[in-house]
Amino acid sequence: MIYHVAEKFVSINGEGERAGEPAVFIRLAGCPLRCSYCDTVYAMSFDAPCELMTEDDIAAYIADTGINNVTLTGGEPLAAEGIRELLIRLSQLPVRVEIETSGAFDVSVCRGISPAPVLTVDYKLPSSGMESRMLPGNYTGLSHEDTVKFTAGSKEDLERALEVIRGYDLLSRCHVHISPVWGKLSPREAVEFILHHRLNGVRMQLQIHKIVWSPDQKGV
Repeated sequence: MIYHVAEKFVSINGEGERAGEPAVFIRLAGCPLRCSYCDTVYAMSFDAPCELMTEDDIAAYIADTGINNVTLTGGEPLAAEGIRELLIRLSQLPVRVEIETSGAFDVSVCRGISPAPVLTVDYKLPSSGMESRMLPGNYTGLSHEDTVKFTAGSKEDLERALEVIRGYDLLSRCHVHISPVWGKLSPREAVEFILHHRLNGVRMQLQIHKIVWSPDQKGV
């Protein structure tokens, strides 16, 4: 299978349960969503400039980095043809594989692989313009290793996140993060919301890579 790799690089995890740890990133091109705050527009098109790689090419690159945290991102990695075959190939490496997905694609494609990839599912809140694309089933079959991330760009988004957290009883299912949209919602507003509602177990998370480097810098 041939995969369209828009970027591959080593950096730190900017968010997620392994935030701050070294990670190797594989960014697959192509996403059918058009979120208002998308910060990887250059990888949005399915024919975006990319490197064509096979499962073995990707596995070899990852192995050569010496990094054992792997993040598959996009674009939308679950929109890539043959994504399950890639996940099976990567499961043969001594690494932890995490998939950053929008929540608009059925995550069950990742199940039945051992070791299972870890999911970070980004629930698209109203300000994204894409909430109607969320698949309810994605939020009922998560494991305690998985994460649901709410990227919030407004106070209305925070209120909606609270409804979803409670509606799906997410805190008993998985990790839950709230991440303010860079330049739209202040970290203080997110923290005050979490504290006001006594959201034990919810983590406010900033995009560390945008603090360490320029917010517009690629390859980090």
